[in-house]
Amino acid sequence: MDIVFYTPFKPPGHPDPSGDAVTAAGIREFLEARGHRLFPASDLRCRWIFWKPWLWPRAAAERRRLRRRLARGPGDLWFSYHSYYKAPDVLGPAVAGALGIPYVLFQGIFSTKRRRSARTLPGYLLNRRALLAARQVFTNKRVDLRNLRRLLPADRVTYIAPGIPAREFRFQPEARRRLRHAWGVGEIPVVLAVAMCRPGVKAEGLARVIGACGALLREGHALRLVIAGDGPERRRLERLAAAETPGAARFLGRVPREELPACYSAADLFAFPGIREALGLVYLEAQSCGLPVVAFANAGTPEAVRHGETGVLTPLNDDAAFAREIGRLLRDPALRRRLGRNAAAWIRQERDLEKNYVRLEEALQAIASQTPRRVA
Repeated sequence: MDIVFYTPFKPPGHPDPSGDAVTAAGIREFLEARGHRLFPASDLRCRWIFWKPWLWPRAAAERRRLRRRLARGPGDLWFSYHSYYKAPDVLGPAVAGALGIPYVLFQGIFSTKRRRSARTLPGYLLNRRALLAARQVFTNKRVDLRNLRRLLPADRVTYIAPGIPAREFRFQPEARRRLRHAWGVGEIPVVLAVAMCRPGVKAEGLARVIGACGALLREGHALRLVIAGDGPERRRLERLAAAETPGAARFLGRVPREELPACYSAADLFAFPGIREALGLVYLEAQSCGLPVVAFANAGTPEAVRHGETGVLTPLNDDAAFAREIGRLLRDPALRRRLGRNAAAWIRQERDLEKNYVRLEEALQAIASQTPRRVA
């Protein structure tokens, strides 16, 4: 297939890493590896575009440019990744409609509460229009599946289980030995957290991990905390760690994704609350490397962690329970190993991108085959 590919929320190559960017890149790489040709549509970022009038002329110009560019070879379909009230797709529906090709969305999100605020109503309406225009909307979260079915017929919404390239995230025994020696931890259990140190829920989540580990250290638990990630809140978090976990915390800074399997392999458990976490690819990556996870049960975390089987999900904002479950896993290495084995097996069975996206590919091929391709 020839696919026009667009990411309204964050264009490819955006400097700020995120799970959304990783998922979009994973879909693109999978489809290209399967022999499909993907054509980047635009680098126009639609985040809050309805409150940025200086971008409106550019959006109109992009629609005209794309209609001219694709007029003779429009491709088999238009594929947009991630449209929601903050970043509604303002290109795909108009251009695909003008060219007469199917318009599909992956990770379309529908939230009626956004119509209640004047600040978010324009984004709600633009996103609703995009969702209604889509031939098919795919989602990797069941909560979004339920919400989308409030707007669209069930046959126009498809759940695709989230996934990661599991073959890239495997336990590395040599990396474990090397990093644990470099960190000077010996046999002391290592709690790992991976997140950007940016303001908001990411920094708040890291602060809660630091607080939990500090409480456990004061109770007499032996542990070392390792945090991978960088950002404007790093210095504040380092000061907090110096007060809460003196001498027991290490900040690695930003770690390239290809080096994360080594970090996961060197740790003994993964802890991050995941406050309002859309999904949390780091949970999947950690489990793929054999780490049990402790997180809050909220938003997308139940899609990424199987409570009691691959990790533990505690009530949202219950910091005492969060710390308690980390402590329980620190005290029980046999339980850590059992959950870690379950986690690695579950990822390969249920959360392997290369398996799950085959269903996406089949659905896209069916849509393309039902639409006669325009001949210039």
